[in-house]
Amino acid sequence: MILGITGGTGCGKTTLLRGIREQGGMVLDCDEIYHELLRRDNGLLAAIGARFPGTVEQGQLQRKQLGALVFSDEEALRDLNRITHSAVKQEVLNQLKKAPALAAIDAIALFEGGLSELCDITVAVTAPVEDRVRRLMIRDGISEDYARKRIAAQHPDSWFRSHCDYVLENTGTEEAFRAKCLAFFRQDGIMVPYISHKGDTTL
Repeated sequence: MILGITGGTGCGKTTLLRGIREQGGMVLDCDEIYHELLRRDNGLLAAIGARFPGTVEQGQLQRKQLGALVFSDEEALRDLNRITHSAVKQEVLNQLKKAPALAAIDAIALFEGGLSELCDITVAVTAPVEDRVRRLMIRDGISEDYARKRIAAQHPDSWFRSHCDYVLENTGTEEAFRAKCLAFFRQDGIMVPYISHKGDTTL
Protein backbone atom coordinates (compact mmCIF):
# COMPACT_ATOMS: atom_id res chain seq x y z
CA MET A 1 0.00 0.00 0.00
CA ILE A 2 1.46 3.35 -1.07
CA LEU A 3 -0.15 6.47 0.37
CA GLY A 4 0.32 9.90 -1.12
CA ILE A 5 0.26 12.56 1.60
CA THR A 6 -0.01 16.23 0.73
CA GLY A 7 -1.34 19.55 2.01
CA GLY A 8 -0.13 23.04 2.75
CA THR A 9 2.65 23.92 5.17
CA GLY A 10 1.62 23.98 8.81
CA CYS A 11 -1.38 21.70 8.35
CA GLY A 12 -0.01 18.89 10.53
CA LYS A 13 1.19 16.29 8.04
CA THR A 14 4.02 15.41 10.43
CA THR A 15 1.56 13.95 12.92
CA LEU A 16 0.09 11.65 10.29
CA LEU A 17 3.50 10.64 8.98
CA ARG A 18 4.81 9.91 12.47
CA GLY A 19 1.94 7.51 12.96
CA ILE A 20 2.72 5.72 9.71
CA ARG A 21 6.33 5.27 10.84
CA GLU A 22 5.13 3.92 14.18
CA GLN A 23 3.25 1.24 12.28
CA GLY A 24 6.44 0.15 10.53
CA GLY A 25 5.77 2.05 7.32
CA MET A 26 8.36 3.85 5.22
CA VAL A 27 7.95 7.61 4.77
CA LEU A 28 9.56 9.26 1.77
CA ASP A 29 9.87 13.00 2.45
CA CYS A 30 10.28 14.54 -1.00
CA ASP A 31 11.64 17.81 0.37
CA GLU A 32 14.40 15.89 2.16
CA ILE A 33 15.01 13.80 -0.95
CA TYR A 34 15.41 16.94 -3.07
CA HIS A 35 17.96 18.46 -0.70
CA GLU A 36 19.86 15.19 -0.51
CA LEU A 37 19.99 15.01 -4.29
CA LEU A 38 21.43 18.51 -4.41
CA ARG A 39 24.29 17.26 -2.24
CA ARG A 40 25.15 14.14 -4.25
CA ASP A 41 23.52 14.16 -7.68
CA ASN A 42 25.92 15.89 -10.07
CA GLY A 43 23.52 15.28 -12.94
CA LEU A 44 20.78 17.29 -11.24
CA LEU A 45 23.15 20.15 -10.46
CA ALA A 46 24.44 20.11 -14.04
CA ALA A 47 20.89 20.30 -15.42
CA ILE A 48 20.06 23.23 -13.15
CA GLY A 49 23.33 24.98 -14.00
CA ALA A 50 22.78 24.50 -17.73
CA ARG A 51 19.30 26.03 -17.61
CA PHE A 52 20.22 28.72 -15.11
CA PRO A 53 23.84 29.78 -15.68
CA GLY A 54 25.60 31.12 -12.60
CA THR A 55 23.41 29.30 -10.09
CA VAL A 56 25.83 26.41 -9.53
CA GLU A 57 29.37 27.21 -8.40
CA GLN A 58 31.99 24.65 -7.39
CA GLY A 59 29.36 21.94 -7.15
CA GLN A 60 27.11 23.97 -4.87
CA LEU A 61 23.67 25.37 -5.69
CA GLN A 62 23.47 29.11 -5.09
CA ARG A 63 19.94 29.24 -3.74
CA LYS A 64 19.55 33.01 -3.60
CA GLN A 65 20.63 33.46 -7.20
CA LEU A 66 18.30 30.68 -8.34
CA GLY A 67 15.41 32.05 -6.31
CA ALA A 68 15.87 35.50 -7.76
CA LEU A 69 15.55 34.02 -11.24
CA VAL A 70 12.63 31.63 -10.85
CA PHE A 71 10.32 33.46 -8.47
CA SER A 72 10.02 36.41 -10.83
CA ASP A 73 9.59 34.34 -13.98
CA GLU A 74 6.81 31.74 -14.29
CA GLU A 75 8.41 30.03 -17.28
CA ALA A 76 11.71 29.72 -15.42
CA LEU A 77 9.93 28.26 -12.41
CA ARG A 78 8.18 25.70 -14.62
CA ASP A 79 11.53 24.70 -16.10
CA LEU A 80 13.08 24.31 -12.64
CA ASN A 81 10.14 22.21 -11.48
CA ARG A 82 10.41 20.01 -14.56
CA ILE A 83 14.07 19.33 -13.78
CA THR A 84 13.67 18.76 -10.06
CA HIS A 85 10.40 16.83 -10.16
CA SER A 86 11.88 14.34 -12.60
CA ALA A 87 14.92 13.74 -10.39
CA VAL A 88 12.86 13.40 -7.21
CA LYS A 89 10.40 11.00 -8.84
CA GLN A 90 13.22 8.76 -10.03
CA GLU A 91 14.74 8.66 -6.54
CA VAL A 92 11.32 7.87 -5.02
CA LEU A 93 10.96 4.98 -7.47
CA ASN A 94 14.40 3.71 -6.46
CA GLN A 95 13.55 3.83 -2.75
CA LEU A 96 10.13 2.22 -3.22
CA LYS A 97 11.89 -0.90 -4.52
CA LYS A 98 13.00 -1.62 -0.96
CA ALA A 99 9.84 -0.37 0.75
CA PRO A 100 7.89 -2.52 3.25
CA ALA A 101 4.22 -3.35 2.74
CA LEU A 102 3.24 0.17 3.79
CA ALA A 103 4.86 3.33 2.42
CA ALA A 104 3.92 6.99 2.27
CA ILE A 105 5.10 9.67 -0.14
CA ASP A 106 5.05 13.10 1.49
CA ALA A 107 5.07 15.84 -1.15
CA ILE A 108 3.61 19.31 -1.44
CA ALA A 109 3.82 18.81 -5.24
CA LEU A 110 2.39 15.29 -5.16
CA PHE A 111 0.34 15.86 -8.30
CA GLU A 112 2.52 18.38 -10.14
CA GLY A 113 5.54 16.09 -9.81
CA GLY A 114 3.73 13.00 -11.10
CA LEU A 115 4.12 11.24 -7.75
CA SER A 116 0.39 10.68 -7.31
CA GLU A 117 0.61 8.16 -10.15
CA LEU A 118 2.66 5.91 -7.85
CA CYS A 119 0.07 5.95 -5.05
CA ASP A 120 -2.81 3.63 -4.26
CA ILE A 121 -4.64 6.46 -2.52
CA THR A 122 -3.98 10.15 -1.91
CA VAL A 123 -4.72 11.97 1.34
CA ALA A 124 -4.83 15.72 1.92
CA VAL A 125 -4.23 17.17 5.37
CA THR A 126 -5.93 20.53 5.85
CA ALA A 127 -6.22 22.99 8.73
CA PRO A 128 -7.63 26.47 9.44
CA VAL A 129 -5.34 29.26 8.26
CA GLU A 130 -5.02 30.81 11.71
CA ASP A 131 -3.86 27.50 13.17
CA ARG A 132 -1.32 27.14 10.39
CA VAL A 133 0.02 30.65 10.93
CA ARG A 134 0.48 29.96 14.63
CA ARG A 135 2.24 26.64 14.01
CA LEU A 136 4.62 28.13 11.45
CA MET A 137 5.54 31.02 13.71
CA ILE A 138 6.41 28.61 16.53
CA ARG A 139 8.01 25.90 14.40
CA ASP A 140 10.13 28.09 12.11
CA GLY A 141 10.58 31.17 14.29
CA ILE A 142 9.16 33.49 11.65
CA SER A 143 6.94 36.56 11.77
CA GLU A 144 3.17 36.42 11.32
CA ASP A 145 3.45 38.37 8.06
CA TYR A 146 6.00 35.94 6.60
CA ALA A 147 3.95 32.94 7.72
CA ARG A 148 0.89 34.32 5.95
CA LYS A 149 2.90 34.98 2.78
CA ARG A 150 4.16 31.40 2.74
CA ILE A 151 0.64 30.05 3.09
CA ALA A 152 -0.72 32.41 0.43
CA ALA A 153 1.94 31.20 -2.04
CA GLN A 154 0.61 27.64 -1.87
CA HIS A 155 -2.58 26.00 -3.11
CA PRO A 156 -5.67 26.65 -0.99
CA ASP A 157 -7.30 23.78 0.90
CA SER A 158 -10.01 23.62 -1.76
CA TRP A 159 -7.41 22.62 -4.35
CA PHE A 160 -6.16 19.73 -2.23
CA ARG A 161 -9.74 18.62 -1.48
CA SER A 162 -10.58 18.50 -5.18
CA HIS A 163 -7.50 16.48 -6.11
CA CYS A 164 -7.16 13.94 -3.28
CA ASP A 165 -9.14 10.78 -2.60
CA TYR A 166 -9.48 11.60 1.10
CA VAL A 167 -9.20 14.66 3.32
CA LEU A 168 -8.21 14.78 6.99
CA GLU A 169 -9.04 18.08 8.67
CA ASN A 170 -6.74 19.01 11.54
CA THR A 171 -8.92 21.28 13.63
CA GLY A 172 -7.98 20.39 17.21
CA THR A 173 -5.08 19.27 19.35
CA GLU A 174 -2.30 17.02 18.12
CA GLU A 175 -3.68 14.10 20.14
CA ALA A 176 -7.15 14.66 18.71
CA PHE A 177 -5.72 14.62 15.21
CA ARG A 178 -3.75 11.44 15.89
CA ALA A 179 -6.99 9.79 17.01
CA LYS A 180 -8.77 11.08 13.90
CA CYS A 181 -6.11 9.57 11.64
CA LEU A 182 -6.44 6.16 13.24
CA ALA A 183 -10.24 6.26 13.15
CA PHE A 184 -10.15 7.24 9.48
CA PHE A 185 -7.86 4.42 8.43
CA ARG A 186 -9.70 1.77 10.45
CA GLN A 187 -13.16 2.91 9.43
CA ASP A 188 -12.36 2.95 5.74
CA GLY A 189 -10.36 -0.25 5.86
CA ILE A 190 -7.49 1.36 4.05
CA MET A 191 -4.73 0.34 6.41
CA VAL A 192 -6.42 -2.35 8.47
CA PRO A 193 -3.99 -5.08 7.33
CA TYR A 194 -1.04 -2.89 8.33
CA ILE A 195 -2.18 -1.33 11.62
CA SER A 196 -1.38 -2.92 14.95
CA HIS A 197 -4.54 -3.78 16.83
CA LYS A 198 -3.12 -2.99 20.26
CA GLY A 199 -5.63 -0.98 22.22
CA ASP A 200 -3.24 1.90 22.85
CA THR A 201 -1.97 2.25 19.29
CA THR A 202 -2.82 5.56 17.66
CA LEU A 203 -1.86 7.42 14.52
